[in-house]
Amino acid sequence: MAAAAGGSRGARRPVLLTPRGSGDRTVFLFDRRREQADPDEKVLSYGKDNYRGFRSAICQAFGIATDETFVITTTNRKKITEDNFSELVQDGVTLYLLQSVDQMLLSATKERIDFLPHYDTLVKSGMYEYYASEGQNPLPFALAELIDNSLSATCRNTGIRSIQIKLLFDDSQGKPAVAVIDNGRGMTSKQLNNWAVYRLSKFTRQGDFESDHSGYVRPLPVPRSLNSDISYFGVGGKQAVFFVGQSARMISKPADSQDVHELVLSKEDFEKKEKNKEAIYSGYIRNRKPSDSTHITSDDERFLHNLILEERDKESFTAVVITGVQPDHMQYLKNYFHLWTRQLAHIYHYYIHGPKGNETNAVTKDISPFNNIDIQISMFEKGKVPKIVNLREIKDDMQTLYINTAADSFEFKAHVDGEGIVEGIIRYHPFLYDKETYPDDPCFPSKLNDDDDDEDCFIVEKGARGKRPIFECFWNGRLIPYTTVEDFEWCAPPKKRGLAPIECYNRISGALFTNDKFQVSTNKLTFMDLELKLKDKNTLFTRIFNGQEQRMKIDREFALWLKDCHEKYDKQIKFTVFKGITTRTDLPSKRMQSPWTMYAAIEWDGKTYKTGQLVKTVKTLPIFYGSIEKFFLYGDHDGDIFATGGEVQIALEPQALYAEMKTIPISKLDRTVSDKAVKKYIEDEMARLPDKLSVTWPEGDELLPNETRFAGTPIGALRIEILNKKGEAMQKLPGTSHGGSKKLLVELKVILHSPTGNKEIISHISQHGGKWPYWFKKMENLQKLGNYTLKLQVVLNESNADTYAGRPLPSKIFKFTIIEGKPEKFSVGLLELPFRVGVPFNIPLELQDEFGHATQLTTDIKPILEASGLTLQYEEITAGTKCIIKGVTAKGCINSCQGKNFNLKVTLPGLKEDTQIFKIRLQPGPPRQLKVKPDSEILKIENGTAFPFQVEVLDESGNITAQPKLIVHCKFLGASNLPVYSVDCSNAGTNILTGPVIHVQNIKKDQILKARIEILSCKDVPPVEKIIKLLPSSHVARLQVLSMDGQKAIQIKHQDEINWVAGDVMHNLIFQMYDEGEREIHITPAVAEKIKVNWTPRINREQLIQGLLPDVKVPTSVKDVRYCLITYLDDHVSLESAFTVRPLPDEPKHIKCKLKGPNTLQMGEELQSEIDVMITDQYGNQVQTVTSACVNSLGVSGPGLDKSNLKITWQESTLTMRVKGIRFKPCLLGSKELCFAWREFSDFLRVNLTAGSPAKLQFVDWPELEKPVAVINGRELQKPLIVQLCDQWGNPSPEPNVKISLTKGNNLKIVPSNQQHKTDENGRANLGVISIHAPRGEHTLQLKASYNKTTLDCPIITLNVLPDPEKPVCLNVKYDKNASFPAGGTFPDFMVSVLSEDDNIIKNINPARISMKMWEAQSSGTRTPIDVTTFSCSKVKDDKEDGFFYFRDKVVPERVGTYSIQFTFAMDKTNVLSSDQIIVEVVPNDPVRLLPDSLPATPAVSNVRTLASRTLVKDLYLHVMDEYNNHTGIDLVGRIIAKIKSPNEDDIEIPQFQGKVSTIEFPFDRGSAEINLVLAENSPGRDSTEYILVFEPDLPALKKPLEPYRLSFMFYNDFKKQQQMATLTKERDQLSQSIGVYRNWFDTTNQLVTEMKCQVKEAETRETHLKNELKKHQIELPQTDTLQYVDSLIKKKMSDQEGVVKQPRRTCTLPNYPKGNQDILGKIAHLAQIEDNEAAKVISWHLASDMDCVVTLTTEAARSIFDETQGRQQVLPLDSIYKKTLPDWNRPLPHLRNGRICFRPIGNPVFARDLLTFPDNVEHCQTVFGMLLGDTIIIDNLDAANHYRKEVVKITHCPTLLTREGDRIRSNGKFGGLQNKAPPMDKLRGMVFGAPMPKLYSTFSGQIDLLQQYRAAVVKLDNVNKDLDLQLQSLNTPEVQQKKQELAKQEKSLKLIEQKLGMTPSDRVTESLLQPIMLDISDTPIPPKRMRRETVKKLYSSEEWVSSPTKKQQQQQQQQQLQISPSELNGTPRKRKA
Repeated sequence: MAAAAGGSRGARRPVLLTPRGSGDRTVFLFDRRREQADPDEKVLSYGKDNYRGFRSAICQAFGIATDETFVITTTNRKKITEDNFSELVQDGVTLYLLQSVDQMLLSATKERIDFLPHYDTLVKSGMYEYYASEGQNPLPFALAELIDNSLSATCRNTGIRSIQIKLLFDDSQGKPAVAVIDNGRGMTSKQLNNWAVYRLSKFTRQGDFESDHSGYVRPLPVPRSLNSDISYFGVGGKQAVFFVGQSARMISKPADSQDVHELVLSKEDFEKKEKNKEAIYSGYIRNRKPSDSTHITSDDERFLHNLILEERDKESFTAVVITGVQPDHMQYLKNYFHLWTRQLAHIYHYYIHGPKGNETNAVTKDISPFNNIDIQISMFEKGKVPKIVNLREIKDDMQTLYINTAADSFEFKAHVDGEGIVEGIIRYHPFLYDKETYPDDPCFPSKLNDDDDDEDCFIVEKGARGKRPIFECFWNGRLIPYTTVEDFEWCAPPKKRGLAPIECYNRISGALFTNDKFQVSTNKLTFMDLELKLKDKNTLFTRIFNGQEQRMKIDREFALWLKDCHEKYDKQIKFTVFKGITTRTDLPSKRMQSPWTMYAAIEWDGKTYKTGQLVKTVKTLPIFYGSIEKFFLYGDHDGDIFATGGEVQIALEPQALYAEMKTIPISKLDRTVSDKAVKKYIEDEMARLPDKLSVTWPEGDELLPNETRFAGTPIGALRIEILNKKGEAMQKLPGTSHGGSKKLLVELKVILHSPTGNKEIISHISQHGGKWPYWFKKMENLQKLGNYTLKLQVVLNESNADTYAGRPLPSKIFKFTIIEGKPEKFSVGLLELPFRVGVPFNIPLELQDEFGHATQLTTDIKPILEASGLTLQYEEITAGTKCIIKGVTAKGCINSCQGKNFNLKVTLPGLKEDTQIFKIRLQPGPPRQLKVKPDSEILKIENGTAFPFQVEVLDESGNITAQPKLIVHCKFLGASNLPVYSVDCSNAGTNILTGPVIHVQNIKKDQILKARIEILSCKDVPPVEKIIKLLPSSHVARLQVLSMDGQKAIQIKHQDEINWVAGDVMHNLIFQMYDEGEREIHITPAVAEKIKVNWTPRINREQLIQGLLPDVKVPTSVKDVRYCLITYLDDHVSLESAFTVRPLPDEPKHIKCKLKGPNTLQMGEELQSEIDVMITDQYGNQVQTVTSACVNSLGVSGPGLDKSNLKITWQESTLTMRVKGIRFKPCLLGSKELCFAWREFSDFLRVNLTAGSPAKLQFVDWPELEKPVAVINGRELQKPLIVQLCDQWGNPSPEPNVKISLTKGNNLKIVPSNQQHKTDENGRANLGVISIHAPRGEHTLQLKASYNKTTLDCPIITLNVLPDPEKPVCLNVKYDKNASFPAGGTFPDFMVSVLSEDDNIIKNINPARISMKMWEAQSSGTRTPIDVTTFSCSKVKDDKEDGFFYFRDKVVPERVGTYSIQFTFAMDKTNVLSSDQIIVEVVPNDPVRLLPDSLPATPAVSNVRTLASRTLVKDLYLHVMDEYNNHTGIDLVGRIIAKIKSPNEDDIEIPQFQGKVSTIEFPFDRGSAEINLVLAENSPGRDSTEYILVFEPDLPALKKPLEPYRLSFMFYNDFKKQQQMATLTKERDQLSQSIGVYRNWFDTTNQLVTEMKCQVKEAETRETHLKNELKKHQIELPQTDTLQYVDSLIKKKMSDQEGVVKQPRRTCTLPNYPKGNQDILGKIAHLAQIEDNEAAKVISWHLASDMDCVVTLTTEAARSIFDETQGRQQVLPLDSIYKKTLPDWNRPLPHLRNGRICFRPIGNPVFARDLLTFPDNVEHCQTVFGMLLGDTIIIDNLDAANHYRKEVVKITHCPTLLTREGDRIRSNGKFGGLQNKAPPMDKLRGMVFGAPMPKLYSTFSGQIDLLQQYRAAVVKLDNVNKDLDLQLQSLNTPEVQQKKQELAKQEKSLKLIEQKLGMTPSDRVTESLLQPIMLDISDTPIPPKRMRRETVKKLYSSEEWVSSPTKKQQQQQQQQQLQISPSELNGTPRKRKA
């Protein structure tokens, strides 16, 4: 690198061919005619201006023959000729000697260059430092600067415009490097030299500079301004390469050139030159042939050989090779390759894809001229495949995403003053069902992707665009990344709901495309003024429709377009089939757990999803398959609804595998999957599960299904395989996504099925060994008989579960049976007892095999039976499953009924064990005969007695026998109803047979009967018969009842019915008794005891003995029938006689009324129910004897009864009178009593009278609606509007669901807006408290309602709308409108007031909320300043007018022009009220000096013949300027006298002007004069002397003469010396300007540091003071984490304060009067507050008559209220109170006189007024309550009050005394009575003074305020400390130190030049620049605040001064100091804005 820049290390010094003389030009020559020529340069010094002589000198120096042909060319191959010699051959030029102009360079050359930075480096260095990254890595923007240069360089290419960025990170090829290569037009060596000059923009490349964009012409307008005109300022390329690396190698070959030019700039070379004291901005350009890399010798740059080798076939190109790449940059480029390439694709999107962008969805792509731009990026790393990407292939840059997610677009154009044109496009990204399609930046996502969503988390979607602005900004088609435009007024979300929903405004993105009429920063990162210009009121927006520009209302067009997009493209999900509201406890956030609405179906994108439908998910881990259970939507909804998302609960399928529920967002349902695919997946999953078992028997002994086996037979070994449905063997469960796979085992069980249950005989578990299968060994121990099951069951490894996910695992069952073997022995089974004589019985035999199992008899065996004393025989023996010896009988004698024991022997011949002996007990046999005693045949018995028989039962052997149910019956024959005897002989075989008495009815004589005795159950036993002779009985047999009627007896038969008068008594009832022979029986006391009656509990036994029955009382009700029963009961008989008494109605005694149906009727309507009137006797029994004639005697009456429709009819069927037509006249509602009268009888009936049908509406609690209701505009009515349905008579009608609406005028607005209301169950509707917005005056509100299609009579409210005295509506500005505004002067005083709606001035406004803004008004062709100056309100002086705000002594701008002034009032944080703009014209101030347009260079002249050398000034225009350099004196006429003076007054040799004159006059007209001055030829004057050219103005019209303008010039006698001195003079002027700028910058910086130190000191003092204040409040602060602690403390204190506010307090419920005027204070009840409850009660009661009084400041306001309320509201104007009689508020109590206590009071007396606190208007309230309360005193109780009064009257008058218990002693001493006793608090009906906030509230408020102040102080201290540290650090940066060194170096150079010039060193220019005093940075004492402000005011113009500058303002100020143009440096005493 160093070799190219400064020559190779081993290079020889140039050979000086000729000695250099003064005035010679030095030329560097390279001889490249032949390869053998000397490769080094030679230096030729030549003084003549002659080509021939120059060529001869070259031939002589190089030894070239005069006749040899060669050419001399510049490095750009321009041939030197006689014509261009003077132009091209300058001092220091490098030339070639070639055989021809187009000869190839045979070896490389190097060309000396200088690249001193352009002066703009200093002037414009204050603009943004290059990469203010704004949170992003700036590296892509640095690379973009290099791409900009390449785009500009290739703009004239007709073919492909190729731009390559190569990242060479292959260590084997050298150190890392970045190369940017294009195929543009290339650069000549001169253009390459220009490229190295910093700040040399395309517009300043003229004159001595050969532009690398020569002949610049502004491009013609093209769509999107895609003109490639983006290499602009001469800054970006240099900044970019040194930002990326340490060194830059520029390689370029221009078209039509043979040479490649190469320049290296490196940090290392600059440092080396500085160290060696060499010229830093100088170097060499290597000129060589293409592909020549011989100069590359360093291994670090091996990669250059390949790059240079690629030059061979290129016609033209430029390559920028950056080495020394920063390590962090290299890592970024490697690690974030996709990110930064994507950013580049975004920046150049429209250059790559054309004006319409990358429309990937377009069917056909337009053929675009931009398709030839090919930007390719490749990265080469060692051992890796190169990464290569073409920016055209990138599909995810933001503009591509915006374009391809948009559904529609809105194009527009903005015309800005001048030639500024902005094209714009807005795109709409619709909402599609479940998501916003607004694209998110993939590299910088603003929200979580769907993949990262927590499936259990519910996310509330925010706006689609989020906080991103709408518009990205492109300049000449290239993105300006750090400038965005939030929105325009016409596309911002409206404050009120517009045509489209508010969320649609968050779905738009946009881009703005500007031409180059808008300024951008030099690094192209930000626009300077775009947004301000676009939002200027003069900017015109038009819509582009179908390519045509249309002027229309852009806001309406946009709103309609947005509405159309919303309706056409936005899609949402419809939730249907509402299922209820639920709470989801599965969510972690309790706040989100409820409410959730459940739905059974949704409609989504044309598809319907329902419960039970199979679905698949996407973007879940894992993917779920399942069936829909339900849908969830957050919120409380009812019915179908559209929504932007929700959640779905699915049951995972297959349920056999999962049995699990999952809830996921609906958006994660796969809408593309088919049911078939889901079902196939489920089937495939199911097929993986274990399905069946495969069993084999490798060792035989196979067990067949349902096989029968003998006991002991073995079952063979088993080999088992588990198979799935596919037939594959498996040992584990299939692995699921939800858990690891589980091992499978096989369990073998052998189960015996016994009657008692299943019994597990064998149980084994087998594992799969991997190499061996499931295996079970042979089983040989199965001997038990029965049914068996061998079960093989698959189970899980750990849990042994035989089911998985609710589904049974495979199993296999073998059912088999084990049976017995051959019989070997036997035993006797259980015998059936008992054994009886002659009764056959069976002997069961149990045959057994060898294992003891029961078996069958297989051969014929005859058993042998033997027993001692018995004869035995049997019938047969059975062979089969049961072996039984059947029909065994035994006979013999048995002496006992209980039986006798015998031994029985059984023998079965042929068995191993053939004999068994067992005992049996033989009982008597079955009955065979019956024996009866007595033995005689005829027996006698009395009727009604029983007869006993002795019976015995015998078997066939004569043994007494017994058996179960052995019943002996005796049946009597010969009469009816005879009893049957029976006796049980089951136990002993013998018993006594008897039973009931034998009774024959009506027997009068003896009767013969027959008795038949038998055993019915034993047919084999013959019956026994006996003869019975029956005699009549002597017991009672009949009972007879009689009624005596006089002497006549009437028999009452059994069950007779007797009719008798109701309530009467039946007397004279008798009875008689007879036996069976009809003989009357005498009634004895014993017989009487056995007689009972049922109608009375008490019986007179004496009367019974006489035969008399008790009297019977007849029931009173005809419905009650009395049943009378007489009974006789003894041991022999039960007799009864019964009769019924039926009551008959008596005579009429009453009437009874009965209502059939509801008892309610509506006013004005008839009772729908009927009333029946019935006539009854005294007991209420209906009289049956009445007829229809009784109707005439019935009368009906009642209060308010309307008898006009009354009808009474006779009901024959019911014998009642029916009354209809009951209705009432208008009267009170409620219960009504009707009186019904018939003859002398009456009855009453109540009916409920309710209101009639609704007929009208009435207001509730609004009694005074006939007069207008006063309400302040914008405020609420005093109470809610409640309406009641009423009938036509005004009775409240409880009719629900009647719709009620409000109608109003168009100019009346109510809030909440008009909506329908319905009445409740009481017929009421609460319309709520409404706010009224309307113009001043009366307005009406009409209620509307209808019932049953009939319009109801509705009231009208008349509202008297009053203006709001507290609502600001405009600003009133007063000032002297005739005043003039001279620049730099002061404005006249502005008096500003805020007017309310009632046109009154609003007072008590914080002056800080009112400000004055000023800016320079726009004018076409000039740039509008960005800044707006803000002035604060001046402090009030002695002005008495409240509500006026003054802006005094505000400085008029120093620049002449039109300015706009506007006053603003900040109503709140967001709303600002602005005044009308005031346009002022700033005119020039008084003339003070004469100045030229621009500072001319110091002339250097001589007195030679050449006119140009004698010209002093040419076309110099002098103007009259005011103090601030504004042109003035337009009306002045006079002359300018020019003369020459010498600084030395003694010098008499003064030069003269042409014509040999000493003075020349020039006419002065319209404020200026044109000057042209030439010295006379051979003019006198001293050589090398400085003279002063003086221009004196002669203007008679001016009273005060102006300062003359002086211009120094150098005079020389010699032309050559004049030329040299002219050059030096030019350098001196440049250095003077540069030094002035540097000094100015350092002064400003020092002043900023001083000011910042003052701010730190003030902030520290403030923080310490507040900390001490907090300590006084017992608040200690920690040393660390102070801010967090303070924040938590503020939060806690606010919470505590809120708790205090929420505590219940006493409040006044009396409605206050609306303050429609600021002169209204309000009602007295609201003016004061009292803390003590008892005092509040008694004072409120004491002032009860005044509490409702409205207090006003003026009588006019009081009169206005009086008129509005028509005199009903009492008022009290304060201007009518005589204030001299008011009590002194600070007067002591009466018992304190002259500072001493006259007596010791009791009861804590205190003035009542001292207990009052006033929230507002304290002074006025003291006047009111001083007048109302006077000296009223509050004291504890009546005793204390009397004591106090008694003592006070001894010394002075005693005022009224009120006690806390509620008593009052008037000032005249009177007390007692109700009028002097306060009622309880609740009786005051809310007319009570409210309680103030607790003291704790104010304590908390103070603490919170202090904490907030302290927090702000800590933050401010931290900020100012940081600012100071940053500023101090910036002063120690290498850049600042370098500036100091450069300043010192320039000052030294200036001094040397001035010495050379022979001038006296003068600081005239510098002093004019450095008006403020120089301040040292180190330990400067802090000046007083006033002095600091004055100093800073000097630094800042009046337009900039508001308060101490912020950090940003300080930076801007420093930039401005470095941007002062040279034209402002001549004699400017005050700084001006750049």
